[in-house]
Amino acid sequence: MSLGSRVKSTLTTLAAPVRAGIGLAAVGLGLTLLLVPLSTHQIAIVTGIGLALAGVAALLLPALDSVSKVPARVVGVMLVLFGILIAVWPSAGAPWLAFLVGVALIGQSLFQLLQSIRNSGDQRAPHIIAALAGIVVGLVTFSWPVLTLTFFRLGVGAWFVFFGLQLIFIMLFHRRPRAPHQTSASRLRRWSRTLGASLALTLALALALGTAWVLGGVPLPAPGTFYTAPAEIPDTPGTLLRTKPLTEGVPSGAEAWKILYTTTHSDGSPAISSGTIIAPKTRGGDPLPLLSVAHGTTGVAAKCAPSLSATPFSDGAGAALEEMVTKHGWAAVTSDYIGLGTSGTHPYLIGDAEARNVLDATRAAQQFSEISTTERTVVWGHSQGGQGSLWTGQIAAEYAPDIDIVGVAAFAPAADLYGLAEVNKNDAPGKTVSAYIAATWDTLYPELDLAAHLTPGSAAPVSKIQNLCFNGQDVLAAILRGTQVPNQIFPDSLLAGKFGRLLKAQTPVGPFPAPVLVAQGLADPLVKPEQQRAWVGGRCAAGEEIDYRTYPGLNHLTLVAADSPLTPQLVAWTLDRWAGKPAAGNCDDLPK
Repeated sequence: MSLGSRVKSTLTTLAAPVRAGIGLAAVGLGLTLLLVPLSTHQIAIVTGIGLALAGVAALLLPALDSVSKVPARVVGVMLVLFGILIAVWPSAGAPWLAFLVGVALIGQSLFQLLQSIRNSGDQRAPHIIAALAGIVVGLVTFSWPVLTLTFFRLGVGAWFVFFGLQLIFIMLFHRRPRAPHQTSASRLRRWSRTLGASLALTLALALALGTAWVLGGVPLPAPGTFYTAPAEIPDTPGTLLRTKPLTEGVPSGAEAWKILYTTTHSDGSPAISSGTIIAPKTRGGDPLPLLSVAHGTTGVAAKCAPSLSATPFSDGAGAALEEMVTKHGWAAVTSDYIGLGTSGTHPYLIGDAEARNVLDATRAAQQFSEISTTERTVVWGHSQGGQGSLWTGQIAAEYAPDIDIVGVAAFAPAADLYGLAEVNKNDAPGKTVSAYIAATWDTLYPELDLAAHLTPGSAAPVSKIQNLCFNGQDVLAAILRGTQVPNQIFPDSLLAGKFGRLLKAQTPVGPFPAPVLVAQGLADPLVKPEQQRAWVGGRCAAGEEIDYRTYPGLNHLTLVAADSPLTPQLVAWTLDRWAGKPAAGNCDDLPK
């Protein structure tokens, strides 16, 4: 026997036990991923080792099975290289790792599919089905880059166990003669494997379809002709241009309308905005007390306007708003802000622009012939709207001296925008907010060239998030997209430069023309209580009298829920402001 023949014979003899050893190692790695607490880097290392071992097993296949050597070697080399790369470079970032793992899973499954098609036997059908399931799972990993490492712990861990057991079974049962009395048991094993593989394919397809549905968002109505600017636009800001009855989402005992009106950008140039008015159905002859509401984040696309929503009055303290209208006989006006509903770029978290939109909506409401309102108003706002309400108070005397503001209430306001961007830069909600800022400020401040200075891997998620709304069912897609942004969106160098200074310039500092109420949940993961406390302390030190109320256990949304203790307190505080009762600040009682 020649030397080459002896080497080939030796490799053939060793291939089966080596693959069985790889199978035992794969089972161990899979159980480690499933059962052992691991850090992100450790998960990546274990996964890389497992993929490399799978590649070695694929390279050994030609020595045992009569299949083409070319696909086995290509897939084997690919798995080994990808596995080594992941294992030695675990900090590469989830999207890159997800891409490598996705390619590796698809490659291995394609090879398994090819091998199964070329071979005959009773294992052909389950192997083909299992290979298709692997291809689908590999494709899904591209949609969930940041969650891929968590997916490793479950899906990839289970796959390693399955793959390892498969290698062990091949050694134990491959080409073993089948005794006649084993026919029934063999059939049972064959059908069990087929059913198991079919279940895996079904679950993989369900995962893929669910991923597409969740990340795709919920279709929302596009703005119609109502939101189109008329041919001739008056020069005076706050001019009511158009109204339309609103029926969907209107509380019992109230009626509502969409409005279109003139306003200005923060640079003073003319603009068009839309909004809503709500009033009690039963109205006397006296002017109605007026609430001016600055709404919270709903997104930055035109379709995200609250007036287009199925629940246009649920934003922020919706339950308190309904009570003010239906029980106390108030009217309320909400601005959609420029770019939501109407054309143009939404000035997201640009305080001066939001305030102009709110004040001009108030002016437009006072011109609406269906109702009569006072020139006095109380301003409310939650989150983004909290920042907007504070800015409304800050610029009212100069921009709209005809409007008498008797109170400003802000609930979890984004008062310290720079601090919010800094502290929440690695959290999913913070990344979603940052994506909205990146998408809009790149147009509003072209000198920043934000699109060219985002962190690697952020541009594509930003482009997807900017088209998702943050209200209704669409919020799930927006948040999940936020979880898939691999890094903080803005690099620290950007925050340290002009962009950071512009963020700081959005902090409302007063003076405020009326008593100010600031409400903050102490379990808020987005607007941090310590940041809010620092902002309030700074305003108190500057001589502003702030009524600062905190609510233990309440987060960003439960703070303004119907059952929140803030709801009755807000109603009472607003009625007291209208009645002219003295406001009690608590600056002296703030914790030091």
